[in-house]
Amino acid sequence: MVFMFGKLNKNVDKLNQKLEEKNLEELVYVLGNRREIIKRNFWAGVSRGVGIGIGVTIITAILVIMLKKIVTLNIPVIGKYIADIVDIVENNRY
Repeated sequence: MVFMFGKLNKNVDKLNQKLEEKNLEELVYVLGNRREIIKRNFWAGVSRGVGIGIGVTIITAILVIMLKKIVTLNIPVIGKYIADIVDIVENNRY
């Protein structure tokens, strides 16, 4: 009988350790508090929006730089179309 309680106690300790590692206490607090859920979701959305904006800007800048390099190679067919695209982007930038 003592052996069973020892094993049960050991398993409960393992479970408690796993729950602490997963931050279950904080999750239960957040799920129980609507104001906290709204606040976290708001800031998560703002962060995602800013991150997407910065990422798209950087990728677009890299693509424009690459297109400019291709135009300087003077590839007959592709160069004209890329030059037009680069002109459109640069004219709309300001």
